[in-house]
Amino acid sequence: MDLIQKMEAYAKEHHVPIMEKDGIEFLLRFIDEQNCKNILEIGSAIGYSAIRMAMLADDIHVDTIERDEERYHLAKQNIQEAKLENQINIQLADALEASVSGRYDLIFIDAAKAQYIRFFERYEPYLQTGGYILSDNLGFHGMVSGEVIPKSRATRALVRKIKLYIDYLKENKKYETQFYEIGDGIAVSKKR
Repeated sequence: MDLIQKMEAYAKEHHVPIMEKDGIEFLLRFIDEQNCKNILEIGSAIGYSAIRMAMLADDIHVDTIERDEERYHLAKQNIQEAKLENQINIQLADALEASVSGRYDLIFIDAAKAQYIRFFERYEPYLQTGGYILSDNLGFHGMVSGEVIPKSRATRALVRKIKLYIDYLKENKKYETQFYEIGDGIAVSKKR
């Protein structure tokens, strides 16, 4: 079993949210087609998507932020096992307080759904003109569209926040956003 399969199995067994198969394929194809080289990822989890992105090409650099200490250490271990320490820089921090420098071709938001607007506003100044912000989980398992009814009040509140984020993207004049029903729902916002 290779590292990717091992991470997928671990994520399934331990309920770690990693991108769905068609979602990660979309992301990787997008990075390749748009020739993204400098990527900022908000939400590393166990390092799955950062590793998959870095594996695309030797000149891709990923800065990734994770606030959960256990997942951070596991991600670090996976990055070392993949021998990608030169391409992936992982930071243990709350993404709303982390420090980054430089300019990115792509910012990938895949962390606390309730904070998506704050993440977008916090990091979009680091995006190059013509760069992209890609947001995952906007379908939230069919709950945003209403196909699945959220059971708890906390989940209903989260779904409301995701809907607010979708409206925020639609109304944001600095960005042109396209929505895709791929994986768990993806938005690609291009900086005008």
